[in-house]
Parts: sequence; C-alpha cells; structure tokens
Amino acid sequence: MYDLIVIGAGPGGYVCAIRAAQLGLKVACVEGRETLGGTCLNVGCIPSKALLHASHMAHELHENFAKLGLMNATADIDWGRMQGYKDETVGTNTKGIEFLFKKNKIDWLKGWASIEAPGKVKVGDTVHETKNIVIASGSVPSALKGVQVDNDAGVVVDSTGALALKTIPETMVVIGAGVIGLELGSVYSRLGAQVTVVEYLDAITPGMDAEVQKSFQKILTKQGFKFILGAAVSGVEASDSGATVVYAPKKGGEEQRIAADVVLVATGRRPFHDGLGLEALGVQLTERGQIAVDATWATNVPGIYAIGDAVPGPMLAHKAEDEGMAVAEVIAGKHGHVNYDVIPGVIYTTPEIASVGLTEEAAKATGRKVKTGKFPLMGNARAKAMLQAEGFVKLIADADTDRILGCHIIGPGAGEMIHEICVAMEFGASAEDVALTCHAHPTVSEAVREAALACGDGAIHV
Repeated sequence: MYDLIVIGAGPGGYVCAIRAAQLGLKVACVEGRETLGGTCLNVGCIPSKALLHASHMAHELHENFAKLGLMNATADIDWGRMQGYKDETVGTNTKGIEFLFKKNKIDWLKGWASIEAPGKVKVGDTVHETKNIVIASGSVPSALKGVQVDNDAGVVVDSTGALALKTIPETMVVIGAGVIGLELGSVYSRLGAQVTVVEYLDAITPGMDAEVQKSFQKILTKQGFKFILGAAVSGVEASDSGATVVYAPKKGGEEQRIAADVVLVATGRRPFHDGLGLEALGVQLTERGQIAVDATWATNVPGIYAIGDAVPGPMLAHKAEDEGMAVAEVIAGKHGHVNYDVIPGVIYTTPEIASVGLTEEAAKATGRKVKTGKFPLMGNARAKAMLQAEGFVKLIADADTDRILGCHIIGPGAGEMIHEICVAMEFGASAEDVALTCHAHPTVSEAVREAALACGDGAIHV
C-alpha cells in the first residue's frame, strides 16, 4: 500500500513524487516512457534549449566574431553531431531524475496507468493500492483541422518531430506564432533555413504585452523571419519532397499557397489523460478537456488530485513543479500554495523575452490607475558590449500605491533577470523599492533598476 501514486514523471509528477517522499510518504510514480522527465526533458524544454544554444553559437560565430576581432572563424554545421549533443543533454538530465528517485526511495512503476477505482492504479497486469493519486499526465501537441502530422516522414511535423529532422531544411513554414513555433523556427533560421510564420491572429506571441509583441516581431524580421498574420490555414498538401500550406486571409480574400521543405505545426498543446479511465470514474472535466480541480488540486472524486498541463492554467513546466510541491504538501497534511499571479514566462530566442504579472493592457482593464517605466537597452553599457542592445525593460506599477503589477523584458538573459521582479512581487514591493536597490555595474540587470527609476522621477542613462 502506497501513500501516494503519481501518474506521469514530467516536471510536475517527478517533483511531486520527490517532495512527497521528503515529507515521509511512501511514493510510487508511473511512467510509460523508457526515461523519466516527461515531455519537458525528453522532447520539449531541454532538447529545444540545447538546439537553441548550439544554433546561437553558430550565429555568433558567423555574424559577430569578426566584430569582436576574432578573425577568420568559420564552422561547418555537423547536424548529426549537433543532434548527438542534444541527445546527450537529454540523457544526462533524465538519468539525473532516475538517480533522485533512487535517492528518495521512490518506486518507478514502468508502464502506462489506468485508474481502476479511487485508490487503485493498474500498470500492466498489476493493480497497485494507494491512499492518494495525483494525475500529472501532461499534454500533447494540438491537432489542426485539415493537417496530418507525420513525424517519421519529417515533412509535416509537430514540435517532437522538429527536434529530430534528418537534415536542416532550406525552407520551413511554421504554423503558429507562439512560444514553441518561434523558438524552433529560430533554431532553423540560425542554421540557414528561410522561415515563414503563418499565424491566425493579427499579432505574434498571443497574450503578451502589445509593445513587446511589436518590438519582438521587428527583431525577428531583421533576423530573417517572414510573417503572414491574420491567416487561416485550411490544409497542408504533403509529398516526399516537401509540403504546401494552403491559407486565406481570415477577414476574407483569395486562397494563398506557400511551399516549404518542412512544415512545423505549432498551434498549441492539449491536456493528455487518454486511457486513465476518467470518464468511468466520473472525474469532472472542463469544456477544454482539462481536469477540473479545486484550490487544493483535488478533483471531484475523493483521493484523486491533478496538476500541471492536465489542469487549467498556463502550460509551463515551472507552474507544474509548483503545483507538484504544493499538492504533496496538502496530501502530507500541510499547507500547499501557488501564487498564480507570479508565474514568469520566457521565450528562449535571441534576444530572450520574459514576463511576469500583468501586461499594460490587462492592468488598465482592471480599472486602476497604472504607470509604466521603460528603459531601452541601448542605454545599458553591458548590453552594448555584448552586441545585444536591442530590446527594453518595461515595468508596470499601480499609480496610487507604486506596487509592481508586472514586468516585461526583451534582451539578453531576460529569463534570468525576470526573477528579481518575481521576488519583488512576492514581497509586495513597490517600483521605488527596486529603484533604491543597488545593482552591480556593468550588468544588464541595471536596466531593471532604470525601468523602476522611470516609474518615478526618471531613469538616469536615457
């Protein structure tokens, strides 16, 4: 008899299992993949960041080394070796999770799970009994009507297939201008592909601050991206040699066609809980197919909880991790908490895009008075020395209380810098608190302080 069985060993599941074991519970985790870590470590966050890093190094060599006085630097791209580096990175991380399971005495139940009844999880032919179940089954790429994905053929692929193309394409069409599409599009753009992004909406990165959207699109366009916005894709015609995307302006107009060697379908992800038997158990789902949970991540069926991409909220690994730790605390009889107002989001392109809290538009929509402080990286000495001075830091605060409501950054290391504001928001800090905090010089992080100063009497270096 286990105290807890976690279904799924992605960031939410394995973190939940480890935290529960640390709290003294007897824990097992079910995972059907050959390796632990879920989508994130195997075919998502980690392999994509490995390729983003490798392709960024190639870009720096070809575009910026000569500017730095590093002359005659050339490099041929060995795609097979780059894939090997990616796979080695994945393997190191997944083996690390396996080590943590052994260290914390967590049983890995290898196979795919179904829930026979509350307290009973079937894996293979064996039914395991447990006091509690946490569903952390994650998500899978969303399908697009009229488009057939075949990762093995390598012509029309989703995010999984895009990580393992046999060759670098000369041309690529990305359907969807969200995080996944722009990150993977960046990889191939830097490696020499002509990348065209087709997006249904009229702006890229849906949900982001409007100023960030516009600036980010301009930067990517300078890098060689082409964008077709406001376009409704009706189908993709594939052959052995490539594919043709068929689309039309969503506001009306003639059908258009664009050909490419590879088409990447990056239109989002959907919750994955197939085969668990939730319908027979009576587990309530939302209209979007997510598992409905209360404030303690409990479903309507006693003893069954759910977290991560399977439940409402942003589909982010760190959000799942926070919920994993919190639900483990709840099951152990303690208080679990997640502050959903302070969950950062990052796009790992170059430059990086990072945000937390409210956009300027969302803040104003609440009816409160809002003030913003913005600082361009052209005024930051370190960013200029790095040849990465495109971008800015934008801080949003309540005009009456000066309390920080959100922050949006375009620039090098934005994904690291955003956490200063995350901590500030957790403590209810004001823009003035950040403005009065000494920042080391020269660092790109000084731009955050300058944006905070701009919320008051004004930034110094602009």
